[in-house]
Amino acid sequence: MLQEDIKQIIVIRKDLNMRKGKMIAQGAHASQLAIFTFASNINNGRVSFELMDSNQEHTILGKWLEYNFKKIVVGATSEQELLAIYEQAQKLKLPTAIVQDSGLTEFNGIKTYTAIAIGPTKAEDLMFTSHMVLL
Repeated sequence: MLQEDIKQIIVIRKDLNMRKGKMIAQGAHASQLAIFTFASNINNGRVSFELMDSNQEHTILGKWLEYNFKKIVVGATSEQELLAIYEQAQKLKLPTAIVQDSGLTEFNGIKTYTAIAIGPTKAEDLMFTSHMVLL
């Protein structure tokens, strides 16, 4: 069976000069938030994960989870670029999450946008990020 190209893009701000561990943590937070946002179906305060559609075929999330969890990590040069990509993904109605760090370990106590994740979704839906540089 031919698998669709489904992936998640994680965008991390390069201008903050975060430690590598901090960058990884922020990207992981964004990835998880996007997945939970995508998968969540709030019903009486409970979150359920629906991986199959009504026809019992795999959804995009189900295919992504079943196969390779493909993630691409790219860098944003500024908060403005990060927010612009986030807004564009939301306009396209893609699963999207943004991370605002509390500033407890870095950023001198200032809440700071550090990362976003978009998807999982079809690769063709993510073409608007193709100009971004891999980290």
